[in-house]
Amino acid sequence: MTTTIHDEYAAPRLLMAMELGRREWKLGFTTGVGQAMRRRTMRADAWRQVADEIAASKTRFGLPMDTLVVSCYEAGLDGFWVHRYLASLGVRNLVVDSSSIEVNRRARRAKTDRLDVERLLALLLRYVGGERAALRAVRVPSEEDEHRRQLHRELLALKRDRTRVTNRITGLLATQGVHVSVRADFRDRLERFRLWNGHSLPDALRMRLVREWEKVELFTTQVRALEHARREAVRHANEPAVALVRRLRELRGIGDHAAWLFVMELFAWRQLKTRREVAAITGLAPTPYRSGTLDREQGISKAGNAAVRAIAIQIAWMWLLHQPQSGLATWYEARFAHGGQRARKIGIVAVARRLMIDLWRYLEAGVIPEGAVLKVTGSS
Repeated sequence: MTTTIHDEYAAPRLLMAMELGRREWKLGFTTGVGQAMRRRTMRADAWRQVADEIAASKTRFGLPMDTLVVSCYEAGLDGFWVHRYLASLGVRNLVVDSSSIEVNRRARRAKTDRLDVERLLALLLRYVGGERAALRAVRVPSEEDEHRRQLHRELLALKRDRTRVTNRITGLLATQGVHVSVRADFRDRLERFRLWNGHSLPDALRMRLVREWEKVELFTTQVRALEHARREAVRHANEPAVALVRRLRELRGIGDHAAWLFVMELFAWRQLKTRREVAAITGLAPTPYRSGTLDREQGISKAGNAAVRAIAIQIAWMWLLHQPQSGLATWYEARFAHGGQRARKIGIVAVARRLMIDLWRYLEAGVIPEGAVLKVTGSS
């Protein structure tokens, strides 16, 4: 007979919930329903005391020192290092998706760290008791998988920062009646800009624009360095994850950025099992609202990874352009292409959802999307 996780938890165990703050951590311990909670507060920088608190709680509840400990905390700023520390202590830990935790729907509800610990511990009790929907656990990447995500996340952050600065430059000029586009030759054109009255730019404004443009140039240099590092990794690295990136790049319409992002954020480590999981993790799953006589669609869930979802929409448009004979492109053409703007918007989201599922099947089972064309060898 197959042993489930809840069968394992049925043995005597110590349950622990943690509320992680920047200054203080609050811990709650219990052994089951009806047992009064043991509450402890500790400084965040004294996190090594968790092991001592676990041992003290076992003594307090009369449990052997080798009793299984099951814990949980909400995913947040601390990331996954706390999970790895607990695992090193032999604790079975769950990192809980914060958005999945039940909340009171009253207009005003009490919220404190103490109440959060009590609520988490109550939900953990229900979870180990067999109610799997009580908590939604986040899948924790390995340290290697987490480190691989740094390159493209830094690249996205740099591009956002560069856009922020170029928008500031545009705004500064617009306040003086100067409406220009910020291009690569901005520094050369700066001296030719004129105010609304035909005068040259004031020295203070011009010097500020020069300093802002130096930031743009710095961001651009760093972006190019990261893009070069990514290209070199795709060409020469022997890691299995990078091999998946190369396989995705074989499909026409998918470039380095999309292939790298899809693999490092989703396909390399999440172990997706069904097409519904793929749609859910990208936030491209529908969210119907049906109650009594009400029956309407609220749009996609927008849960999961926002960066992957944004690139998936872009790649859906590229797929229609570069794979016009594919099954997805002909399906979109027949059903949405001749409708209005709203119909095309709905259609491209549907294409993105189905395309992500097709890419998952392509990497998992080698099934090429229907009618898709591979790139000619040597093309990028």
